[in-house]
Amino acid sequence: MAKKQKPPISTQKYLPFKAIKEGVVAMKDGSLVAVLMVNSINFNLKSPDEQTALLNSYQNFLNSLGFPIQIVAQSRTLDLDEYLGRLEASGRSQPNELLQLQTKEYITFVKELLGLANIMSKNFYVVVSYHPQLQVQAGFFARLFSKRSITPTGKFREAKDELLRRANLVANGLAPMGLDSVLLKTEELIDLLYTTYNPDIARRQKLFNVSNVDADVITALAKEKLT
Repeated sequence: MAKKQKPPISTQKYLPFKAIKEGVVAMKDGSLVAVLMVNSINFNLKSPDEQTALLNSYQNFLNSLGFPIQIVAQSRTLDLDEYLGRLEASGRSQPNELLQLQTKEYITFVKELLGLANIMSKNFYVVVSYHPQLQVQAGFFARLFSKRSITPTGKFREAKDELLRRANLVANGLAPMGLDSVLLKTEELIDLLYTTYNPDIARRQKLFNVSNVDADVITALAKEKLT
């Protein structure tokens, strides 16, 4: 008698989030998460008075919050593939042969530099979350964030509005310190999570257009070795 094959194991089982939709991450505990990408300032280049003013502003900002936030600093290997691709296209369309040669030499120089040195870029994020106080019945978020039924309900809309209100408070609180922020959209959130959970693979395999993804669940066979 043939041995019954076990069903494939869902990789999503081991992740803390269930779905990403409308610029919001839906966590398995029922909370919603938004992420702000924030620019940086060089504190050491500020005068003593400016440093003191920044520290006071930061203290006031933290004290003004009535909810927790998470500050994340992420380092990535600098990816200049898109930039170099534009340079190559520009060089091919350049009518001046000397400029074509200079462009090729510059591209070669940058590629060699990237190969010799592990150049990193650092990004800063503020993670804002909201957990609705209302206890919902089991399976609510599974239905709510299902790809086959993505029409927002009133409860999701209310929770999302509160989450965005919090994100707006954070952005306004950072602005006086010269810290500009932008709320990540759905594809940017997916890219952030993809590179966070797959730092090595993300360097070799670029994330394609996520709008073309049709599968609700991505699975891997239990016997398959993941690399």
